[in-house]
Amino acid sequence: MESDAPHTALSPPQAREAWHSRLLGLMAARKEPIISFAVILVSWQIASFFLPPYLIPSVGVIVAAFIEIVVNIGLLGDVLITMGRIFLGLVLAFISGTILGVFMGFTQTVEKHTLPVLHFIMGIPALSWVVFAIIWFSHVETRIAFILLAGSLPNFALIIHDGIKSISKEYLDMLRAMRPTRKQLFSKLILPGMIPAVLTAWKVNLGLAARVVIVAELVGASRGVGNKLLLAQELFEMPKAIAWTLVLVTFLLVTQFVILLLEHKLLRWRPAKEGGMAT
Repeated sequence: MESDAPHTALSPPQAREAWHSRLLGLMAARKEPIISFAVILVSWQIASFFLPPYLIPSVGVIVAAFIEIVVNIGLLGDVLITMGRIFLGLVLAFISGTILGVFMGFTQTVEKHTLPVLHFIMGIPALSWVVFAIIWFSHVETRIAFILLAGSLPNFALIIHDGIKSISKEYLDMLRAMRPTRKQLFSKLILPGMIPAVLTAWKVNLGLAARVVIVAELVGASRGVGNKLLLAQELFEMPKAIAWTLVLVTFLLVTQFVILLLEHKLLRWRPAKEGGMAT
């Protein structure tokens, strides 16, 4: 039922005041992280007064290096190249891992034979995959794609497999009693049950993929954040090394935020958690 009260547009000053109120409310709700980061920044700045700048540069120098990267199209291109490698590798790993996870979820024979192999692969360090890729492949992009597949595919497959296994058997039996088609069974039960697992897999693998790509770029890549970090290390430029790291982390946080928004939109059907442990 619509309200009979007239809708009045806010004037520019009122709109600015409302925006400021929302911003202050958001900051108040997130005051603990703000305080934590403020303590870190102040501590870092104090340490820079007593230690050499090539070890602990001041916050102002780091901010200046960060801005230099962001406003320089050429330098920002290296960040975009790294992010492109991350997303391409994750998409390939996601497609392969989803197919494998679905087969494991619905075929017991595949599950029994594949799970031990995936757990074994997950036990191999990322650095070992980098060494293998350097020996096996000559092309840098092929190396990076292979390393991302080896590192991320098992995570995607296992998380999606667990998501399918967590679907309630009671819901499955109830839906089967209505004699649904395979398409209806997938769209009404399997897909909604898989979405939380898929989003969780992306959140987990995003940070993992970033670390793996940086390590891969350190050995042989001519462009990308890893290459810039290597140059900063060779020239002993600590501000540049920190700035490049912060730029990449910023891009990853933006991506994580987009995933959280997508999660909020796709999982609105889930009931809100009630209660909780008080501390």
